[in-house]
Amino acid sequence: ADEIEKILCHKFMRFMMMRAENFFILRRKPVEVRWQSSSWLCSWHWGGHKLVDFVIHFMEEIDKEISEMKLSVNARARIVAEEFLKN
Repeated sequence: ADEIEKILCHKFMRFMMMRAENFFILRRKPVEVRWQSSSWLCSWHWGGHKLVDFVIHFMEEIDKEISEMKLSVNARARIVAEEFLKN
């Protein structure tokens, strides 16, 4: 990843972390889990695939968002550079 992608990713992660309490699945720090292994296995078997699908979809959407932000930043930079070079 180039420098712009790193900056945008950092800003996006910071944005998500500041609003982590509003999302059920995101946490700022790990939650201590006190489940029995049998209930965890049942939960995993029923919801595991949905969770994996959600995480994959979520990461794809984040990648798409960052790509769109990068294009927007580059377009703005091009306009600013053109205006700067006119003067």
